[in-house]
Amino acid sequence: MMRQCYQRGCLRYAKRKSVSDCWELLWLEIDATGKRVRRTAFIGTINEYPTKELAQGAANGLRMRLNEDRNRELGYALFVEDLVDHYSQTELSDEAEWHSLATKIVYRAFLKRWISPHWGKTSIYAVRTVDVERWLRCLRRTDGNYLADSTKAKIRNLLSVLFNHAIRYEWLEQGRNPITLVRQSAKRLRTPEVLEPVEIRLLLTELKSCFRLMVTLAVTTGLRRSELFALKWRDIDFSNLQIDIQRSIYLGKTGQCKTEGSRKPVPLDERVAADLWIWKEISSFRDSDDWIFASAHSAGKRPFWPDAVLQNVIRPAALRAGIRKAMGWHTFRRTYSTLLIANGENVKVVQELMRHANSRSTLEIYSQARIEHKRQAQQRVAEAILRDEEQIQIPLVQRGFETT
Repeated sequence: MMRQCYQRGCLRYAKRKSVSDCWELLWLEIDATGKRVRRTAFIGTINEYPTKELAQGAANGLRMRLNEDRNRELGYALFVEDLVDHYSQTELSDEAEWHSLATKIVYRAFLKRWISPHWGKTSIYAVRTVDVERWLRCLRRTDGNYLADSTKAKIRNLLSVLFNHAIRYEWLEQGRNPITLVRQSAKRLRTPEVLEPVEIRLLLTELKSCFRLMVTLAVTTGLRRSELFALKWRDIDFSNLQIDIQRSIYLGKTGQCKTEGSRKPVPLDERVAADLWIWKEISSFRDSDDWIFASAHSAGKRPFWPDAVLQNVIRPAALRAGIRKAMGWHTFRRTYSTLLIANGENVKVVQELMRHANSRSTLEIYSQARIEHKRQAQQRVAEAILRDEEQIQIPLVQRGFETT
C-alpha cells in the first residue's frame, strides 16, 4: 500500500470581503472522483496572529485533522505538540461543546504553561510513565516554590486526557496511555473551610443590598460562582420557586455550564425568592434579559466581577463579623453540602441538589462532618461500651474481686 503524503499546506496572507487582512491555509486533496481539488481554510485575522509564526502555530491543529489517516501509519513521527494542537482545535475551540468555558480556559493555560514547553518536541511514543512522575515532582511556580499536589494532579489528568485523545483517533493503540500508571497525590495543603450557621448569619448582618443576596443565594442553593454571576432575571421562575441554570460566566466570557447535570433546575426557598423580588423592584436593571447582579460601572452590560466582590466586600465583612477563616466563593458551596449532610438528608438528594455526576464527589470532596456531630457519634459509642463495663464491674466488686 502506497504511503500517504503529509499535507503541510501553504499559509498565505489574504484579504476577504468580510475580513480585510487575514491568514489562510491552502492545500490539495483527492475528492471522491479521484480529482485533485484545492481547498482553503480561514485561520485568523492579522490582529489575532500578527506574525506568520503565530499563524503557523494556529494552523497546526488543522494540519493534524488533514493528516489523521497519515498519522495512523506505523513509524510516522507524531509529537506531543501536534497532539496538543489537534486537541485544542477539536476539543477546546469556541465551537466545541464538550467542556465548559472555564475548563477550556484552564486547559489552554496548563497546556501552554506546563505541558507544551517540556513535552512538545517529544514523540508521543517516547513518553514514559516514570519520566512523567519525575517531571511532576520538579514543577515549581514562578516564585520558586513547588507546585501544590492538587495542581500537579490536574496537570497529570490533563496529560492523560491528551493521550486518550490520541487513542480515540487511533494514533496510539488501546491501552497504550503512558499516564495511566503515573502516581501523583492530590492531597490538599490544608482542609477547605466551611462555615457554621451562626457564622453565616453574622456575615449576612455585615452585608447590604445585592451583596447580601449574593451570599444568601450561594449558601442556600450551592450555585457555583460562574453560575451565580451569570444569572439573568428570566432564569428565575417565581411561580414554581426554582432557578433555571442556562449559562456560566468566567473571566468575563459567557459560555455553557460545566456539565449536563449542572443545567438542572435548582429549587428556591420562598424567603430567598422574596428577597430576590425585592431586589428586582429596586434594581436599575430589571428587564428579563438583564443580569441579576449587573454592575453599574458597565451600565448593566456586565455583571459584577466575582473576585473583586470577594476581595473588596465579602472578606472585609467577614473580618468585621469576627470570622477568620480562609474564604472563597467555593466556601459557600462546600458549606451548603456539609449542612445538607449534617441535617441527615438522603445522599442522592444531596447529590442532585449539588448537581454532581455521582455521589462520590459529594461525599469525598465537598462534604465535611461537623465537629459536634462527630463528638455526638463518639459519645454514643463510648456510652454503649462503658455502660456495659459498669454493669460488669458491680457484681465483681460485690463478690470481693478487685477491678483494674
